Amino acid sequence: MSIASLAPDYIRSIMPYQPGKPISELAREMGIEEANIVKLASNENPLGMSAQARDAVHAAVAELGRYPDGGAFALKVALCRRFGVKPEQLVVGNGSNDILELVTLAFLAPGLSAVYSRHAFAVYPLATNARGAHGIEVAAQNFGHDLDAMAAAITPQTRVVFIANPNNPTGTFVSGAALEAFLGQVPRHVLVVLDEAYTEYLAPEQRYDSIAWLDRFPNLLVSRTFSKAYGLAGLRVGYAVAHPDVADLMNRVRQPFNVSSIALAAAEAALGDEEFIARSAELNRRGMVQLTEALAAMGLEWIPSAGNFVTFKVGDAIGVNQSLLRQGVIVRPIAAYGMPHWLRVSIGLPEENARFIEALRQALA
Repeated sequence: MSIASLAPDYIRSIMPYQPGKPISELAREMGIEEANIVKLASNENPLGMSAQARDAVHAAVAELGRYPDGGAFALKVALCRRFGVKPEQLVVGNGSNDILELVTLAFLAPGLSAVYSRHAFAVYPLATNARGAHGIEVAAQNFGHDLDAMAAAITPQTRVVFIANPNNPTGTFVSGAALEAFLGQVPRHVLVVLDEAYTEYLAPEQRYDSIAWLDRFPNLLVSRTFSKAYGLAGLRVGYAVAHPDVADLMNRVRQPFNVSSIALAAAEAALGDEEFIARSAELNRRGMVQLTEALAAMGLEWIPSAGNFVTFKVGDAIGVNQSLLRQGVIVRPIAAYGMPHWLRVSIGLPEENARFIEALRQALA
């Protein structure tokens, strides 16, 4: 008997999360120079981190012999100043993925359930299953969240509802008015996790103030990250804003020193660099036009996206992806999301987008 057989069935049934292929891995597989590879698979900011964040990283190196601030005091002060919240409403995590895990640690257990949409972020079912809880997957509506169906799917055993807005990997967007109406329907014993990893990329007319809703909806948690628009994907910093009672429970199960000193310093500096975020959003806007116009010109179906990526249909996604890889272009297959004929491409620098467009033409030919 294998020792692994002693693990609970719900753990052994989990399929591991598959991240985007690293540049170094493709270089080894294909014998391509890393400098000749374009990675557009993981929704990273093609500008990298801001100069202010980079300076903060260099300054923090001198203190690496000491443990980080386990309470993330300086970053929380900056977040409080930015959003008008209190420190006791905040949870800081090792990326927003950590925040999602902490939610399930605090609120889910065998016999309980969580609701999420089909084609939504893969970590929702992974984190739910890891607690032995039951995942209720609701059919998508035009590749996005069907909020009415999700509200109807809530049972007396449901403790969490996950909503990604914009959604990954489809890029679909739910209006603030629709979200606010949904919160009014949800029983107060159910925590609504509003995962806003891509909120900095929203157009001005799409913006809404979810954090202001916390005063009326104590069962709301807003999750955000520094990995996307802020360009700190390699440092892993995320945060949640919630009712103090919710944050307190999550902080009880949070690992001590879960965010490094360098990551905390970089996040605090990045939060204050509004010019960098504006520049990143404008680059993203232009890149979205560049990519979607090319996809349309090739006669491909694509899903309108509010994030920093676009998902498009090619039919033979496996074959097209392999052709792109041979050409040194990495995108993201999303068969694991129930979309076997689709690929997702992140928006890069103009020249990276052009490289992808030409490689895709070659792959389709």
